[in-house]
Amino acid sequence: MQALYAQLLVGLINGSFYALLSLGLAVIFGMLNIINFAHGALYMMGAFVAYFLLNNDYLSIGYWPALIVAPIVVGIFGMILERTMLQWLTGLDHLYGLLLTFGIALIVQGVFQNYFGSSGLPYAIPDQLKGGMNLGFMFLPVYRGWVVVFSLIVCIATWFLIEKTRLGAYLRAATENPTLVRAFGINVPRMITLTYGLGVGLAALAGVLSAPINQVRPLMGADLIIVVFAVVVIGGMGSIMGSIITGFALGVIEGLTKYFYPEASNTVVFVLMVLVLLVKPTGLTGRAA
Repeated sequence: MQALYAQLLVGLINGSFYALLSLGLAVIFGMLNIINFAHGALYMMGAFVAYFLLNNDYLSIGYWPALIVAPIVVGIFGMILERTMLQWLTGLDHLYGLLLTFGIALIVQGVFQNYFGSSGLPYAIPDQLKGGMNLGFMFLPVYRGWVVVFSLIVCIATWFLIEKTRLGAYLRAATENPTLVRAFGINVPRMITLTYGLGVGLAALAGVLSAPINQVRPLMGADLIIVVFAVVVIGGMGSIMGSIITGFALGVIEGLTKYFYPEASNTVVFVLMVLVLLVKPTGLTGRAA
């Protein structure tokens, strides 16, 4: 039973990363209609920025400030990408955005791999989150419990921001009827840029949280991005709550599969994606265009 609980914990942790990454993808696709294939590279960049902030002799600001600064830095980088490249794809077929962001991902990964190689760089767990707790039925590492709880809080806060606030209403309106929103004096291009920055900032936050568990590697995003896209498709393209629920749920299902039938653990997500698309092509919570 301890092995089962351990796999469930691993599944919850992976589900936390799936939920944060798919949430960022859902925000970008739902608001901007861009299939952001650079998401995995920006997730990796967030981990590397946190690594530099923690280990640089001149900065060395520690884990907690890096948890805030790294997503902001990567978010600014994402906004520059949107203003210089992605904004020109407005109104074009989704394939153009997919190809452009895929090329950006290859460039970013290639640059980091050229300078740092393919091996992982260690990232220290902060002193406040070291150790673990004996729950009776299993031993819970404090940092892993923190990742699950903090990811859930961030996901719910993002959903609330987009679905329940005036700013979120402006964002949704700007994507559905930008001409009308401009008539009310709202700077639509700026809102779109900020939305893309928010989406990639969530990916960078997942990278920072992942760094002490999975180490910092140039290809760490490439290992996750295909699974995350499957999560987004299952939950429904552009569905915020669907991405959150599906991310955590599929992480748990993947963990259970590793315990009961390890050979299928790498394919169970894609099998579920096929089954969902056969029954409901828009995803579990998605809407038809």
